[in-house]
Amino acid sequence: MCKDCGCSITDHHHHDHEHSHSHDSHSHQAAHETLHHNPQLNDSKTISVIKKILDKNDHEAVHNRAHFEEHKVLGINLMSSPGSGKTTLLESFASMTDFKFAVVEGDLETSRDADRLTAKGIKAVQIQTGSACHLDAFMVHKGLHDIPLDDIDVCFVENVGNLVCPASYDVGTHLNIVLVSVPEGEDKIEKYPVMFRCADLILITKTDLLPYFEYDIQKEKEYARKLNPSVDILEVSTKDEESIKKVIEWINFKRSMRK
Repeated sequence: MCKDCGCSITDHHHHDHEHSHSHDSHSHQAAHETLHHNPQLNDSKTISVIKKILDKNDHEAVHNRAHFEEHKVLGINLMSSPGSGKTTLLESFASMTDFKFAVVEGDLETSRDADRLTAKGIKAVQIQTGSACHLDAFMVHKGLHDIPLDDIDVCFVENVGNLVCPASYDVGTHLNIVLVSVPEGEDKIEKYPVMFRCADLILITKTDLLPYFEYDIQKEKEYARKLNPSVDILEVSTKDEESIKKVIEWINFKRSMRK
């Protein structure tokens, strides 16, 4: 089961993996630590099983990162609640980036988001998770088999819309970008701190709607930096090309740091 909400784990977790790699020393410590604070998961057998699942996932995440690095591709995990604008942001990138990119797209059902991206000329591979509320490293590995890594510079993993579970599963990317939209309200960073602690960049999206909502954007930025002092924060509206360009510039800076 998922350690956070009890959803079922797909069969990827139960198969012995054919590759041999060292365990990732940067595995999600927060995920392991929070096992002991969930009253529904506090018996020793459950904790043991979940730790094995997380360890296997981290092991596969190392393998995914090796794939990216072998092909000189920057992997970026996009996370947010549903409807905050992940797919729309990627659509905006289609005609604006100076780098080539592809997307591993995660949703419980349908291929709608992948279809939207494909219609924009973006290579996208849909992963349908069924009852799982997040992508894991095994699912992403499967998707990477259909991504032409030699032909791209950046691979985005658009995670399942969820502000809880995705933060606990390393999918093998290099960076985490977390989106939070103005219509969601100004309490999401405070209510879902684990997600924002693991962010390298927070995008406050749909800022064109600020006049219509009670949303103290400076207060949100201050709280985010209390949780994560090193995090970068950008304000974004897909109606404002300059704000999209700033996100692209941030990604290009991170690309340059890896060369």
